[in-house]
Amino acid sequence: MSNVKQVPHAPDRNIGEGPFERLIIRGVTMIDGSGTPPDGSVDIVVEGNKIKEIVQAGLPESALANAKVIDAAGMYVMPGFVDTHAHIGGVNQGVPAEYVHKLWLAHGVTTVRDPGSFNGADWTIHEKERSEKNEIVAPRIYAYTCPRNWDKPLTPDNVPEFVQWAIEKGFDGFKIINRWNPDTIVALLEEAKKYNLGTMAHISQTTAARMDALQAARAGLGSLEHWYGLPEAMFADRTVQHFPAHYNYSNEYHRFSQSGRLWKQAAPPHSDKWNAVMDELIELDFTMNPTFAIYEASRDAARAQTADYHEEYTYPSLWNYYQPDPTKHGSFFTDWTTQDEIEWKENYRLWMAFINEYKNRGGRICTGSDSGFIYKTYGFDFIREFELLQEAGFHPLEVIRAATLKGAELLSKENNVPMEFGVIQPGYLADLVLVKENPLHNFKTLYGNGALRLNRDTGVTERVGGVSFTIKDGIIYDAKALLEDVKEMVHHAK
Repeated sequence: MSNVKQVPHAPDRNIGEGPFERLIIRGVTMIDGSGTPPDGSVDIVVEGNKIKEIVQAGLPESALANAKVIDAAGMYVMPGFVDTHAHIGGVNQGVPAEYVHKLWLAHGVTTVRDPGSFNGADWTIHEKERSEKNEIVAPRIYAYTCPRNWDKPLTPDNVPEFVQWAIEKGFDGFKIINRWNPDTIVALLEEAKKYNLGTMAHISQTTAARMDALQAARAGLGSLEHWYGLPEAMFADRTVQHFPAHYNYSNEYHRFSQSGRLWKQAAPPHSDKWNAVMDELIELDFTMNPTFAIYEASRDAARAQTADYHEEYTYPSLWNYYQPDPTKHGSFFTDWTTQDEIEWKENYRLWMAFINEYKNRGGRICTGSDSGFIYKTYGFDFIREFELLQEAGFHPLEVIRAATLKGAELLSKENNVPMEFGVIQPGYLADLVLVKENPLHNFKTLYGNGALRLNRDTGVTERVGGVSFTIKDGIIYDAKALLEDVKEMVHHAK
C-alpha cells in the first residue's frame, strides 16, 4: 500500500462553470456521434446536466433571458469522447492524477474506463466517486479491477469471493491480463455476467496458447484490448506462434519484436478462416478496442520519440519512463532495428484490414489510448487514435462514432444500464466538445497544441485548433486553460 500513496489524488475542483439551470449553445454545427453528417446551425439547450432540446434554425432572442449562452457560431460540437482503455497514470510514471485528468478533458474526453486500476483499488474508487460528484476536474470513470488488487491468488473456486469483493468496493468490471488458467477465466466471465459487471482482456502470449480471442468471446468476454489472441484464433497451419528458440516473454524486446511478426502468421485477409472467425465474433456481439496508437513507436520509433507536444506537455518523470530501459514496461528500444519497424508496418497493414472490415460488417469498434507507455502521452495520443482509425479505412464520421456512441454503447451493454451519453440527443447527459475547426477536415486540429496552417492573408504559418470547451455533466471547462495548467505542472516538475 505504500506505493499506492505515492500517486497524488486530484485536488478539489476549483475551476469549471456550472452546471447551470439553463445553458444554451447557440448557432453551432452539430456532429451528433451517430454517424450522420454535420447539421446546423442548431441551438442546444441544457438544463442542469442534461440536454433538454435541440432547436433547428435557432431560438428566439426572448428564450435567451436568464440563461448562460455560449455563442458558438462557426463552431462544431460533438459528444464527449469515451476512452475505453485509459490508465490514470501510475507509480512507475510518477504523474499526479490532476495532470492526467486535465489532459484528457483538454482533449474532449469526458468518460474513461480504467483497465485494472493499477494505482490500487481504494485509490481508483476514491477518484471515481469524486468524479461522479464533480468534486474534481476529471472525466467520468469506469473502474475495472484485476487480481493484483486482491490479496489472494485467483482460482476457479474463489472467483465468487473475488467478484463479491469487487462489488463491495464499487468496481464496474474486470480486466484479464497475463498468465491465467482458462478455467479461471471462464469462471470469472460467468460470475461477472450474473452481476452485470464488464469484462475486458489483454490476452497475452502467456494465455493465448490455451485460450485465444474467439474462445474467450464464446465464454462471454466483453471486449478485446489491443489484438493479442486474435491472430492466434486465425491460425490455419499452426497452433502456436512461431517463437524463436531464444525467446523469453519477460524480455520485452523479444516480446514486442516477435509480436510484430504475428499477424502474417494468421490466415490471410478474406480467406475462409479469416471470414469464419470474424463472422462468429460479430454474431457474439463482441467488441474490439484496437488501441492502434500505443504500438505506433514499434513501426516508427523516431516519430513517437520526437512528437511536438513532448517538450511542453510530457511530465519529466513520464519522459524518463519512456526511455530505453529493460526494467520498464514498454521501454524496449535498446536495439530496435529497421527490420523490426518493417515487420510492424506489415503487422499494422493486416491488423487494420481486419478492424476496418469488422466495422464494415457491423462489429463494434471503440477507441482506447492506453497512454502512459511507449512515448504516448495522455490526451494527445487519444487523438492520435482517431488518425490511425482513419488510416485503417474509417470515414471521419465513423471515427467519431467509435469515439463516442460505440464506447458508450459498450459500457451500457457491459453493465446492463441504459445509455446516458455518447450521442447528442435530448435526455442524454450534457457531455459535449466544442471546437472551432472542422474535425472531419483534419483530426490534427483536435490536438491540444493544434495543427500548422498557412495564413494566406499574412503569409505566416500558425497553429490553429485545439478543443475550445469541454462540457462534462453540464460543467464548462476551458480546454485552453486546462492545457496551461498542465504546462505549468510540467514546467514546475522540470
